[in-house]
Amino acid sequence: MSLLVNIVIADEEDIELIGESQHPVEEWSGIQARDIDTGKIATLHCLLTGDSFEEALASYEPDYVAGEDGAIVIRIPDELVERLAYLDEDALDSVGVELAATEEFELAGWPAAEVATLVEELAALAQQADSNGEAMFVWMHRLLT
Repeated sequence: MSLLVNIVIADEEDIELIGESQHPVEEWSGIQARDIDTGKIATLHCLLTGDSFEEALASYEPDYVAGEDGAIVIRIPDELVERLAYLDEDALDSVGVELAATEEFELAGWPAAEVATLVEELAALAQQADSNGEAMFVWMHRLLT
């Protein structure tokens, strides 16, 4: 099963609109990715906060579900947004290397350069969200294969 994923920043009250959107990155600032699941996001959360994987994973329950076969939307906790927003260049590089070496990303066959790019893009979004007083959301939709 593949996932189409959009990670966007928006006002808190836009969560339902994001969930009902077919392509949130066309309506809000964000990035498009494939196969970024809650496990991968929780792994990043663990690296940046020191929380256990179970604690982190519990933070990523769907906040909005668009019907039986529709998209789900997860709100990224403010703590992770803040940590991402304030990473300096050296820390970004270090987090990218550490994340690429995790089981979640290694088993999925992610090249280290793609993981580093993902971390940089997430940090840039987090900085924008932080400066605009917005939240970060992960929109996920299963692709039928």
